[in-house]
Amino acid sequence: MTDPDAGSSEPPLRYSPLDAQHRKLDAKMVPFGGWDMPLQYTGVLDEHSACRTHAVVFDVSHLGTVEFRGPGAHDALQWLLTNDLDRVEPGRAQYTHLLDAADAHVVDDIIVWWLESDRFLVMPNASNTDRLTTAAAEATARVAGEVDVRDITATRAVLAVQGPQARALLAAVSAEAAAVPRFSVAQVGEWVVAGTGYTGEDGVEIHVPAELAPDVWDAIVRAGITPAGLGARDTLRLEAGLPLHGHELGPGITPLQAGLGWVVRWDKGAFRGREPLAAERDQGVARRLRGIAVEGRRPAREGARVLLEGTEIGLVTSGNFSPTLGHAIALALLRPDVEPGTAVQLDVRGQLLAGVVVKPPFVTR
Repeated sequence: MTDPDAGSSEPPLRYSPLDAQHRKLDAKMVPFGGWDMPLQYTGVLDEHSACRTHAVVFDVSHLGTVEFRGPGAHDALQWLLTNDLDRVEPGRAQYTHLLDAADAHVVDDIIVWWLESDRFLVMPNASNTDRLTTAAAEATARVAGEVDVRDITATRAVLAVQGPQARALLAAVSAEAAAVPRFSVAQVGEWVVAGTGYTGEDGVEIHVPAELAPDVWDAIVRAGITPAGLGARDTLRLEAGLPLHGHELGPGITPLQAGLGWVVRWDKGAFRGREPLAAERDQGVARRLRGIAVEGRRPAREGARVLLEGTEIGLVTSGNFSPTLGHAIALALLRPDVEPGTAVQLDVRGQLLAGVVVKPPFVTR
């Protein structure tokens, strides 16, 4: 028998612990970040609307989970990442960046769940777990205390319950999980629950052992929470003006260019990538991430040129139709002197679309 993967340089797809649940619901499955994940169930527009008006559950098990544990864990993460852990405490979550040491581009944007004084769950994006663990070895070598770093992605599933009714409906499954405040973290039985998300709506994310995940998913759906796929997650995050790695963040893009300078705490001391980032700060950025409200429904996709009076001033990084607003929207890296309110044009395969530069988010909740 011939090996179907023979001669392929791509690693085999990974599957969520909830794969069977998605297929029972006739989800459309697509490869994403090395995983086979649900793009949609009944449709992106329906699922997007359900999140804005009701509540949805996403399977986000494709995200990584790397556990840092031990007396040196805090100091290792404090050097490795841009934000300042000392601004929070155990029982809290923090958004932060991992930078490239040479040019300060964003290797990944990350949520840290601080569980106990010496235990952290660090959540990288789908394809960046190996980059995080490689950089972690550099960090652990710099600190005095022992640090145990483990990739535990395969041992769990992560469910994101989001929407204005998310907490009320989730309370029928677990009142304690539903009550975890925004950007707090709590151990709830065998679950770890954080008041985080990627939609612009309120809600929680639930880190559950893989073997328990199907029953937890089924209970959440029975509680009246709509399954939603990655298609709706993308339109929701775009409306909220949230960056997506590989689009608004990644090679060549620093936190300062992405308009995320607040995630860099210069007063905390040394961190990976500090020197090249400080040089860019002192010199001034060559481009800056902005939003563009586009006339009409046709979206300008990644790579579309943005023009000001016929001169190119930047490129679109993400674009789509906004179901909430009823017109297209885009994020773009533009010349830094282009301010909100500026009328621009977007070149979409030779057709020029009219737009106005705005400051994200496009939709505020």
